[in-house]
Amino acid sequence: MTTIFHRYLHTIPPSSPSPSKSTIITYLAQTLGFPKSRAIWFFNRLSSPQTNPQAVIAFLQSHNFNLTDIQSWVFKSPHILFSDVNKTLKPRIDFFQDLGLKDQDLCKFISKNPVYLTHRFDERVKPCVDVLKRLNLDNNNNNNNNNNVNLIRTLRRCNWADIKDPVTRVSNNVEYLEKCGIVGAQLATVITRQPRLLIMGESELKVLVSKVLDFGFSMDSRMLVHAIYTVSCLSEETFERKVELFRSYGFTKGEFMSMFVKAPPLLRVSESKLRSGIEFFLMSLEERVIPRFRVLDIMMEKRILKRRPKFLNVLSMPEGKFLEKFIYKDGDYADELLLAYKSGGSLLQNE
Repeated sequence: MTTIFHRYLHTIPPSSPSPSKSTIITYLAQTLGFPKSRAIWFFNRLSSPQTNPQAVIAFLQSHNFNLTDIQSWVFKSPHILFSDVNKTLKPRIDFFQDLGLKDQDLCKFISKNPVYLTHRFDERVKPCVDVLKRLNLDNNNNNNNNNNVNLIRTLRRCNWADIKDPVTRVSNNVEYLEKCGIVGAQLATVITRQPRLLIMGESELKVLVSKVLDFGFSMDSRMLVHAIYTVSCLSEETFERKVELFRSYGFTKGEFMSMFVKAPPLLRVSESKLRSGIEFFLMSLEERVIPRFRVLDIMMEKRILKRRPKFLNVLSMPEGKFLEKFIYKDGDYADELLLAYKSGGSLLQNE
């Protein structure tokens, strides 16, 4: 087909006027494979006195789009072939390039939704981009070469074409998330990571948030945004499988939910990694977790520490650093603390 396509390009000089009706219909039918009746229908509905498919193709090729991609776009959205280059195609290509979509990135983006080059641009894409810009998705982006990395990633992952009124839906969803207390950097982060939240149906998004609240999160919790992101990534079946995984190691569902509320990203870990992590934790419980916890208890009781450190940080310390920072911190109690540590606290539990 590519060879035929090349031949067609050379049948009409670039400076020639718009091809005739019969030429365009023949091209659609023989070169692009449209049934003749379909080709006639497209011509009658989409063509204008300025119609010039060759000019359209030449313009797209000038932006390094290959023939295979162009053919695919025309099949998906025949409007492209009948577009006005200067009034329609060029402004749209310029718009995407100004955002930072270049070369193959732009080609891939258009391949997903070629209609964005034609009639759905002004009513769907551009207004949605304006909403995304107001969210400052790239406010904390340190990439000086492209300040719209997150905006482009979000735009690429959202299919605005299938939504009847995407601008209203996106605006309403943003407003709802803000009412939930997810604003500023938190809102920008969750939208970048899960753009689907922007184009969910209103009822679907509210059900998602309601489910998260039922799990024990509150509107004023800093973990709410992480929980919404996590739950939006999981199917009901996957969530239940992970609950059962924890229960298989002896944790109750209540204990599991307590862990989830404290650390929502926990459930974004694969099941195999979760299993390995649980087994490692349980194996180290008697050798590391309980002894270090007991040492901190003793140090707080004897006021060796003024404030209890975060246990997760203490737990992750290498052995040498833990001994130096806690066991030998106070010479008067070093032997006692060391004994408690080595015995897992059992010798001093009745102190």
